[in-house]
Amino acid sequence: MFDAVIIGAGPAGISAGLYLKRANKNVLILYHGESQLEKAHKIDNFYGFPLGITGKDLYINGINQAVNLGIVVKDLEVLSIQMNEKMEYTIRTSEEEFNSKVVILATGNKKLRPNIKGVAEFEGSGVSYCAICDGFFYRKKNVVVIGSGTYAISEATELKNVTPNVTILTNGLELNGTTDIPVVTKEIKEIVGEGRVSGVKFMDDTTLDVNGVFIALGEAGGADFAKKLGIYMEKDNIVVDENMRTNIPGVYACGNVVGGLLQINKAAYEGAKAGLDAVKYINEKR
Repeated sequence: MFDAVIIGAGPAGISAGLYLKRANKNVLILYHGESQLEKAHKIDNFYGFPLGITGKDLYINGINQAVNLGIVVKDLEVLSIQMNEKMEYTIRTSEEEFNSKVVILATGNKKLRPNIKGVAEFEGSGVSYCAICDGFFYRKKNVVVIGSGTYAISEATELKNVTPNVTILTNGLELNGTTDIPVVTKEIKEIVGEGRVSGVKFMDDTTLDVNGVFIALGEAGGADFAKKLGIYMEKDNIVVDENMRTNIPGVYACGNVVGGLLQINKAAYEGAKAGLDAVKYINEKR
């Protein structure tokens, strides 16, 4: 059992971890894939670097700082977060599960929409981004999951609990993983329907009749986890208070996932706020 599991190893996540570890808490930081910070060619508006620094170097420095302080850092894709009756959390990854008293979402804003005609039009009318939230409405109906990675397989597996009629659509890509769920690799032309989704049309002009389309591109982000946990959101941003607490006890969010000024300074500040308040929460929970 960890005191805190932090999802994301950018400025917000690392800052939260540093404050928790300095308070002698048992901390795990999980990250996977390329961070937005790594894509920054040069950063020259952050304190302490008179000649600037590349985003990749700053990102690696942060992770090394956490490791040197004794924080456990693992490169694993997080697939789901579940809460039990004790308000403790199980974080399931692509390889193993972890239990924690606190979860801090510092994933950045990873919500991805495919460039497919009809997706935006039918959001809320047959297009969804959360299997566990909306799967119930498609009991025994035909549904598809658009995606080609582990997250798409996980969402499709979740939907199998409510309907046997689930298909994964990779939109022209190879599936990155194995599953016994049917997979169609044809490129998608558009989502069709009148008022609600009724089908998916492919580039070869064939159509698959479906009632629901679930989007699961890339990896799950903070917004995806928030919806599954019942965390309040405004558009794609997680709603937090002044201490970065969400409406769910023991769950914090900080950095780009809460919106606002998308800058390193803000992310580090919010990570520190989340870490300090999480220390108080853990101490009170004993």
